Amino acid sequence: MTGLIDSLIFLPVAGAAASYLTGRKNKKYRDYLVSGIAILEFVLAVMLLLQYLIGGQRENMTEMSEICGMGLSFTVDGFRAVYVCIAAFMWMGTSLFSIEYFRHYRNRNRYYLFQLITLGATEAIFLSADLYTTFVFFEVMSLASYVWVAQDERRESLRAAATYLAVAVIGGLVMLFGLFLLYYQAGTLRIDELYGACQGKNVYAAALCMLFGFGAKAGVFPLHIWLPKAHPVAPAPASALLSGILTKTGIFGVLVICCKIFLHDGVWGTFILMLGVLTMTLGALLALFSIDFKRTLACSSVSQIGFILVGIGMQGLLGEENALAVRGSFLHMVNHSLFKLVLFMAAGVIYMNLHKLDLNEIRGFGRKKPMLAFIYLMGALGIGGMPLFSGYISKTLLHESIVEYAEVLTENPGAAIFFTAGGMKAVEWAFLISGGLTVAYMTKLFAAVFVEKNADAALQEKYDGQKRYMSPLSAGALLGASLLFPVMGMLSGGTMNKLADLGQGFMGLAGAGERVSYFSFGNLKGGLTSIVIGGLLYFTVGRGWMLKETKEKEGSVYVDRWPKFLDLEEYLYRPLLLVALPAVCGGICRILDGMIDTSAKFLIKAGGVAAGLLDTLVDAVVVILRKTIYRDYSKMGELKEGNGVTYVLGSAANILCRIMNRSFWRKHPKDTDYRHKLAMEYWRIRETGYLITRSLSYGLILFSIGLCATLIYLLIGAVR
Repeated sequence: MTGLIDSLIFLPVAGAAASYLTGRKNKKYRDYLVSGIAILEFVLAVMLLLQYLIGGQRENMTEMSEICGMGLSFTVDGFRAVYVCIAAFMWMGTSLFSIEYFRHYRNRNRYYLFQLITLGATEAIFLSADLYTTFVFFEVMSLASYVWVAQDERRESLRAAATYLAVAVIGGLVMLFGLFLLYYQAGTLRIDELYGACQGKNVYAAALCMLFGFGAKAGVFPLHIWLPKAHPVAPAPASALLSGILTKTGIFGVLVICCKIFLHDGVWGTFILMLGVLTMTLGALLALFSIDFKRTLACSSVSQIGFILVGIGMQGLLGEENALAVRGSFLHMVNHSLFKLVLFMAAGVIYMNLHKLDLNEIRGFGRKKPMLAFIYLMGALGIGGMPLFSGYISKTLLHESIVEYAEVLTENPGAAIFFTAGGMKAVEWAFLISGGLTVAYMTKLFAAVFVEKNADAALQEKYDGQKRYMSPLSAGALLGASLLFPVMGMLSGGTMNKLADLGQGFMGLAGAGERVSYFSFGNLKGGLTSIVIGGLLYFTVGRGWMLKETKEKEGSVYVDRWPKFLDLEEYLYRPLLLVALPAVCGGICRILDGMIDTSAKFLIKAGGVAAGLLDTLVDAVVVILRKTIYRDYSKMGELKEGNGVTYVLGSAANILCRIMNRSFWRKHPKDTDYRHKLAMEYWRIRETGYLITRSLSYGLILFSIGLCATLIYLLIGAVR
């Protein structure tokens, strides 16, 4: 199994270099090579899962102790094996779709290079056995995926990429600080040792720092700002991976904190639940008000991450009786990954044909495209929680965990930590309304693209006449992925329950407990309530308020009703980090500088007399020493300029010049004082060196030399 783990991590990295070199010679072969590597990665992932199952579901550890100082360690359990397969499946699907999608793109070599590097880093995160390994590959993944967002190199793409990178870097630094604190408190970063090592110790500060870093990648409120900005400008295959998998690496870290450090901790669970409710509700509202296809899906990702956080919070509140929350959280992670694979690639089909995403411009594009409508509808029904689809299964489990805890508080009010039974009812309604918002915004997208007609009749006629809009390979990849949702929903006993059995051990659940009757009236009632709420919201907000009649064209247009001042990045984070923080720090520095300057002037005045006497005394001592002990006996005398070397060389050159003037240069003698000339050159060189040694470039060069020396030392040590 060790060989499989190594292959899953390092095969994509080696493939990245091979694909780049191949792409320099032949782009067609490069595309086939990338798809082949992705398919092989999926085969290896399935083999790893099968070996884990055949091996009796024992955890397997592999270590690389000579790398990165503390070493890298990897392990396999049910959760990890499943998510390695899902990540590989998504890379395989997007790679096959990318052959057509990127046909007219520039810089494809660069994209594929970093796509495969990110694949290896992502697999390493899910397989990591300690948080140090998680952090190393987390940063590799974040920096490599930055290129995805900036791929188009347009102004908005680079701005969104800057936001993505800022969130990743700041989150990574805060996470690293949390790891330092955790290691200081617990003495270990091994994931499976954390629970025992943290008992009786105050690790809340470390956990909050790590939650900041992992939550930023997951898109947790209020660190969600990169998703609505990055997804609309990133290529559709990249958006599918950013939303479906990279956010789950953040959730993986959140699960480590909640299930390995604060297992069954009600206080921490309450905090996570509140974050989940805010993220779930706000993301759904943003999605409903969006009039950009991919931005709607991006905001939807924020909301679905909130659903998962609600389940993780309920795990802590329910304690050892948290089977519903554990299984619901894991299954919704799996569902959301697959939903966004299908939905973002469907958006990619629209974009590669129209190069537009605004609902008013793409309106009516899919009216006579039944296959694309079917593919989108499978994803929309799944994420909306429609019965007989996989999303209904996971949302039902999450909803029932909330109901279960509300009943516990009704029977025993003293068990309440923060939420009372009435408070949990409010959480339940927030859950159901957020589910209704999901139904509303997915219906809005379907109606705009596949049902309504475009306001421009000529454009609508063009859309209707377009028969070939994606290749058979792309259609096969999308159709195959979309069929998973009804199959998993209708055969939940053999699919969803089996997946939940594999994933629950990572979250501390040993037994599954009772099997849930998903299609009982009580469980159907929750799903149907969200569907009814969604219908009402769609007709009142999606059509009634967001559609506006126009005088220029017949019909109506979608209007962005979301208040601009609620943009946290533009009106909070950027002013705070780029204006307020520099102003405050600059003001503090000026105050301190003024205080130091005033103190220095006072000391100079107060000590002026003493300083003058001391200066006179020092001068007298120097003169006495120069006249006695350090008396200069050389014939050279006191040098007026240069140094001894320039004086000697200059004197020799002057003697040689006089000899030449009396012989060979008699007709054209030279009158040059070489002692002065060499002295001037000496001072010029000294001044240049003085400037260089104090420059930033010189410091960076020395720093680079030091890093290279350190790397050589580590490599020599590793060889020994």
